[in-house]
Amino acid sequence: MTFVLNSVRRLGAGRIVGLVLLAGLIAVRIWDPGPIESLRQRSFDIYQLMHPRAAHQELVTIVDIDEMSLRALGQWPWPRTVMADMLSRIVEQGGTVIGFDVLFPEPDRSSPDVAAETFQGLDDATREKLRRLPSNDVVFANAIRTAKVVLGQSGYRVSGAAPTAQPATQAGIAILGADPQPFLVDFPHLLRNLPILDAAAQGQGIFSIIPEQDGIIRRVPVVAVADGIVVPSLSLEMLRVATGAGAVLIKTDASGVRSVGVGDFTIPTDGKGRVWIHFASVKPERYVSAIDLLERKLPADSFAGKMVLIGTSAAGLLDLKVTPVHPAVPGVELHAQLLESALMGETLSRPTYTALVEIVLAMLLSLALIKLAPRVNAVTLFALGGATATVTLALSWYCFSSLSLLIDSTFPLISSLLVYAVLVCTNYVTVSADRYRIRSAFSQYLSPDLVEQLAQSPEKLTLGGEQRVLTVLFSDIRGFTAISELYKDDPKGLTTLINRLFTPLTRDIMERRGTIDKYMGDAIMAFWNAPLADSSHEVNACEAACAMLDSLKALNEERQREADDDQPVPPLRIGIGVNTGLCAVGNFGSDLHFNYSVLGDTVNLASRLESMTKQYGVPIIIGERTAQAVLSRFAALEIDHLQVRGKSEAQRIFAVLGRADVATSHDFALLNERNDVMLTAYRRGEWARALEMIFLCRELGKKFGLDDYYDLYLQRVRHLIETSASSS
Repeated sequence: MTFVLNSVRRLGAGRIVGLVLLAGLIAVRIWDPGPIESLRQRSFDIYQLMHPRAAHQELVTIVDIDEMSLRALGQWPWPRTVMADMLSRIVEQGGTVIGFDVLFPEPDRSSPDVAAETFQGLDDATREKLRRLPSNDVVFANAIRTAKVVLGQSGYRVSGAAPTAQPATQAGIAILGADPQPFLVDFPHLLRNLPILDAAAQGQGIFSIIPEQDGIIRRVPVVAVADGIVVPSLSLEMLRVATGAGAVLIKTDASGVRSVGVGDFTIPTDGKGRVWIHFASVKPERYVSAIDLLERKLPADSFAGKMVLIGTSAAGLLDLKVTPVHPAVPGVELHAQLLESALMGETLSRPTYTALVEIVLAMLLSLALIKLAPRVNAVTLFALGGATATVTLALSWYCFSSLSLLIDSTFPLISSLLVYAVLVCTNYVTVSADRYRIRSAFSQYLSPDLVEQLAQSPEKLTLGGEQRVLTVLFSDIRGFTAISELYKDDPKGLTTLINRLFTPLTRDIMERRGTIDKYMGDAIMAFWNAPLADSSHEVNACEAACAMLDSLKALNEERQREADDDQPVPPLRIGIGVNTGLCAVGNFGSDLHFNYSVLGDTVNLASRLESMTKQYGVPIIIGERTAQAVLSRFAALEIDHLQVRGKSEAQRIFAVLGRADVATSHDFALLNERNDVMLTAYRRGEWARALEMIFLCRELGKKFGLDDYYDLYLQRVRHLIETSASSS
């Protein structure tokens, strides 16, 4: 909990709120509700309007059952003999593959045999003659057999649409990977053509298209599930027939369909087997009127080498669709656009990994704002935000225009904008709260626990104390006199510097259940295990000491960044002494003024240990009782014996070199072993052995900043050797 609270305070409220908001935005993006998807698709629509695909009308032509043709030949459906004539004209003029974006599910009502039964006033001979004539469906089927024809099929989702009686058979589909059916667009029912017509055609493909939630057609399924089987789209089946491929290859992975291929063509799809169409502008030259074809008003080579689609633009036949580049186009136009895109390799792609790319981009932009916001001014942050937005949009546009890849820029931009807004608002609230804390500065001299306890029990504000085992910490700034000289003309600057140092050091102590006893110029005194019991007071005190060094390092780095290149910035250094023992703790003073404080030899020794950090060249020295309680949690290295007043035996003192990660390291274990040997030799007067181990330890101790410590022992041993030699 302490670590969490410490992390929260270091991050700051604005950053915490920003991170929480970012996590929520990412969760919403993973959920991907309708409004998020719609916004993304609208941005892709803008790209299509700005950069439509170049039309290739020499590849696909549409025979249009338009209003003029309906006026000339009557209402739809036309007799199948007319469709047979239309098919023959297309073949004569060089059409390669012909696809029907219309359906023939019922027998032709104008066939001779139907006329023989329904016309009144016919004599028996005429009726018999009509019965012997082939039906219009047979004539149409014979015409279909003479060409490469793909008939359309229609998928239905409405409950009232019943499938035909034909058995559900699947052919011409090959699968590489998992079964695609769970991922594909599913039509419960499939409306087919007459069996005689389907049997004559070289392929059948579904032409049903489902618009997005806003009614705009952006994606069309190139494979789908209809009536329980996998079926290709009309466009894909035409491409298969044109290439002579035996089957359509569907590639899948765990996230769904990846691509669909026929022959040498590979079409990237989304996970549901849908293709994002890169729309070209609608070209009237692509369309030829059906009546002009039937009346031979077209040039002889009008369809030479082209794929031909037969569909309708007549408004009364209700086959008009909305696309990103046009408010109303015939449905057959979509099949033509898809065929052209596939033939030219210009379909758009949006692989499954793009969602991850967009989320990562949003995270990077937002995290950059969260990191920079507290460090730069508003103008700089706004400029950086504008530059970042420009780069993001440019990257998305480049992917679309040059790579035909759909990368959404709206989610990263909106996410970072919301995070920026929250940071601004939170910063305002934080500044206001900081001003309030300044007004309440005096309350910071006591730990929050003590303040709360005294608030709940005012009767404790009386003189008196108790005996309790405490851990006491003293901290002092090294070289404070020299630092003061630098600020001799700026006393306010010195005060600001001390406050900047004491603020994080105080926080490090109080966050680890410590109580600030007093500030003494450039020194801090604190203690643990009072007024509230703390079973881990030795560990918490040592943890606070290590955290204080971390905070000091961060402050020195921050001051260096703030300084001009030509301005010297002497780093601040502190020494820390920690000792554990029996103390008197309570309210000490007079009836008029008193403080909650501690007294005793334990306190004096802690102060002495702090002053000895200069002598041994280490930042933290702890007493033996403290060391015994924390050896498993900290890298504590014995450095000397210290004679304590009132005790016959000297007390061992230790330098804290790091936390548990250092204590368990190989280097520290080796150093600790060699240091013990060195101290043993030193205390036994084995000077040669002591010198040998000092040199070994000093080389290894460089990693732990122990140069001064081993230099001290080197001087001691050499002095003792010289003294021994002179006395002998």
